[in-house]
Amino acid sequence: MDPLKEMFNRAYYAKLADAVSSVYKPFPVKVFLTEVCTPLASLSLNERMRHTSVVLQKYLPAHYQKSIGILNEVIPLMPGGYTNLVFPDYVSQFGRDDFKTSLKALHYYTRFGSSEFAIRTFLKMDFYRTMQEMYRWSEDENEHVRRLSSEGSRPRLPWSFKLDEVIKNPSHTKPILENLKQDESLYVRKSVANHINDFSKDSPDFVVKLVKSWDTAHPHTAWIVKRGCRSLFKQGDKKSLAAFNYTKDVQVYIKNFSITPKTVTIGSALSFDFEIISHKKSSQKLMVDYRIHYVKKNGSLSPKVFKLKEVDLPAGKTIHISKKQRFQDFTTRKHAAGKHTLEILVNGEVVQSVVFLVRS
Repeated sequence: MDPLKEMFNRAYYAKLADAVSSVYKPFPVKVFLTEVCTPLASLSLNERMRHTSVVLQKYLPAHYQKSIGILNEVIPLMPGGYTNLVFPDYVSQFGRDDFKTSLKALHYYTRFGSSEFAIRTFLKMDFYRTMQEMYRWSEDENEHVRRLSSEGSRPRLPWSFKLDEVIKNPSHTKPILENLKQDESLYVRKSVANHINDFSKDSPDFVVKLVKSWDTAHPHTAWIVKRGCRSLFKQGDKKSLAAFNYTKDVQVYIKNFSITPKTVTIGSALSFDFEIISHKKSSQKLMVDYRIHYVKKNGSLSPKVFKLKEVDLPAGKTIHISKKQRFQDFTTRKHAAGKHTLEILVNGEVVQSVVFLVRS
């Protein structure tokens, strides 16, 4: 059972109906509850949200601005969280012909949940006009609104459609990111970093140029840049590693590498440890990761990179690293039996590789 899906349950709808009826007296509470709850069992999370918007619209005033006025009073009465995405969704479905009222509503509603999905409908309809408004939001005093300016304009926002305009030309959202690169709010900074990480999938050269232009002496900027480049680092991208002054010509070797057990049972853990020894005459800035090539049910391999350590290794010195990796099944990942490969990566290069077995 999906816990997010079950947020849209009869108890939630009873609260919503009571809140709406307290603001809008003609609202038919019992009729609304019957109609909105009847098909829930067959609906997914997003289908429930959309269904809620549609049924709400049926029993609110036909005049869009009047219905938004009612919802503006209702949303502060509701518990915060994911279910409040119903309000922006309502705007995205029924407010497309009233840009000014709709953008003002999304600006307000995002404080109670997020308007990140709904705003993309307006970006798709009128990209440049919406981007102008989102740029203003990047200077807003409210962190939720500032975060919306970045999150809503991400080129590859999960659970939403891609923004082809931004993928083709990432400079469209650059002014927003420039405004937010030193933001005090971690909530905002996470969005900016994810925005940059989206860019790295389509425009890695743009990302490298962007982060090299920023002053990473500021701790907030440094945090954003490092997190935003995480996919490039995991890929061993030479330009991004060079931008952070990681050693280009790495001179190390691995000693005393061990892995136990050599056959791992699903539900248990794999342990490995090793030493990295420098044989360079100067200090080396190293990013040490490991990559596991997981076997899928169809027999193909699915590589995944994990972080281990970042270190400045002095000339001739040794560091010891140990790690335990669990092979636990989750809803989002099911392990398959077979030959897996573990690789140790230093600045993106494989320096050690070993095969081990996984059994059920």
